Amino acid sequence: MSLLKKFATVGGATLGSRLFGFIRETFMAAALGTGPVADAFNTAFRLPNTFRRLFAEGAFNSAFVPLFAREIEASGMDGARRFSEEVFGVLFTVLLLLTIAMELAMPFIVGELIAPGFASDPAKFESTVTFATIMFPYLACMSLAAMMAGMLNSLHRYFAAAIAPVFLNFILIGVLAYAWYSGQDAVAVGRALSWGVLAAGLVQLAIVWIAVRNAGIRIGFRRPRLTANVKRLLVLALPAAITGGITQINLLINTNIASAKEGAVSSLVYADRIYQLPLGVVGIAVATVLLPELARALRGGNINEAANLQNRSVEFTLFLTLPAAAALLVMSEPIVRLLFERGQFSPESTVAVGRILAIYGLGLPAFVLIKAFIPGFFAREDTRTPMIFAGISVAVNVSLALTLFPVLAASGIAMAEIAAGWVNALLLFATLVWRGHWGRDIALLTRIPRLVIAAAVMAAALIFAIDWLAFPLSSAASLATRALTLCGLIAGAMVIYFAVAFGIGGASLSMVRRSVKRGASASSAEPAGKAGDEQ
Repeated sequence: MSLLKKFATVGGATLGSRLFGFIRETFMAAALGTGPVADAFNTAFRLPNTFRRLFAEGAFNSAFVPLFAREIEASGMDGARRFSEEVFGVLFTVLLLLTIAMELAMPFIVGELIAPGFASDPAKFESTVTFATIMFPYLACMSLAAMMAGMLNSLHRYFAAAIAPVFLNFILIGVLAYAWYSGQDAVAVGRALSWGVLAAGLVQLAIVWIAVRNAGIRIGFRRPRLTANVKRLLVLALPAAITGGITQINLLINTNIASAKEGAVSSLVYADRIYQLPLGVVGIAVATVLLPELARALRGGNINEAANLQNRSVEFTLFLTLPAAAALLVMSEPIVRLLFERGQFSPESTVAVGRILAIYGLGLPAFVLIKAFIPGFFAREDTRTPMIFAGISVAVNVSLALTLFPVLAASGIAMAEIAAGWVNALLLFATLVWRGHWGRDIALLTRIPRLVIAAAVMAAALIFAIDWLAFPLSSAASLATRALTLCGLIAGAMVIYFAVAFGIGGASLSMVRRSVKRGASASSAEPAGKAGDEQ
């Protein structure tokens, strides 16, 4: 399977999850708006989500995958299974103890660490503690699921792990639909959503567990022991967890700061949901596929293939991300109005969320590039350097957020996030170049400025079109009129971007296709017994 097809497999599944996520957030916006229960639920959900990104996805997709792949090559599938059982025993025990401790300390954690601004509103504070207590075991489910996903990715089975998250949206949409049908109040909706999150964690774990068994690996429980393999994993995983979860660290800190202003937390969450669509579809797809492919190329001593993989990944991310960033920058308010403005979500909320979304558009290329750069370190088992840069990024975010929030409210926090993202991306890229781990690619260097020009031309056309179509995009127009107008704008923008990009040499379909196939040629010819069939 070519590199482009692997990107498409993961990206397509992620796209499906994000689209259902939009439906979920649309229902939630109508039911809860940006009111106190929405703030309470979004804050409570951010707690297990942050730990999941820090200690599950970030750590295992970057530290576990290279070690698991090495075990497959050195000891075959039996050795890989033994390694997995060793890790599973330790991980399960740690998660059990962490969950118990967090459940007991939840009032302190919410009141002192996550949302101190809620202390002045006893009802909001109590709701947040209740929701977080119900949801926190979701962390254990998703951490174990992340380990299974890392195994599947190493075996080149990408689909099950990519499609599993869509079930969170299925379940929460069902909960919201039932709540609307039965006329439940806001607090009851928040409590039902919290139970839905826990149920979704169990379902996702079951999906990847079954997929791993179908791949030929049956994991049994072993008494937790710090074997040499587990110690090596922990050495790599701790900095990798911090690095992979840098966005979540910033979001958690920003939630703490934003809790001081009514509606700020929810406004950031709604904007983040839209911004996560291109970030998830492109960035996560590239990061998920690139790490095992790059690790395999480096293990085989194929330096040219590794360099080509990195360059083609950056080319792919920028080709799709730059127009998305330009679109979010200039048409954020019509997008928010179409998706969320109904029920408890007011026109004032549209303006606030639209402003934040436009700011996020400026940072989109940075966060996608981070996901393309980090595998260049993790594949070489260097997790310390990205951790240092992540720490610098957090310092930039916190200092700017504290400075800007009193003046610009939630928009100031968004500005701090994107500034921190660009600092992180530039540090990662400069270090790869300095160490000689980034091959110079003249074709890529000449295409990037042309892609920027194509995105700028598209943005200028959108600004003119939005001004001309002011009424069909406004609240006064019907939902169908707004939807058709916005879809027409997006279609026209895509035509303009691709026409300009291909016209001025920013992209060449045949060149990209040949490059991707070259980069994937070695990886598509797996030795017998080394990997399972593509799922």
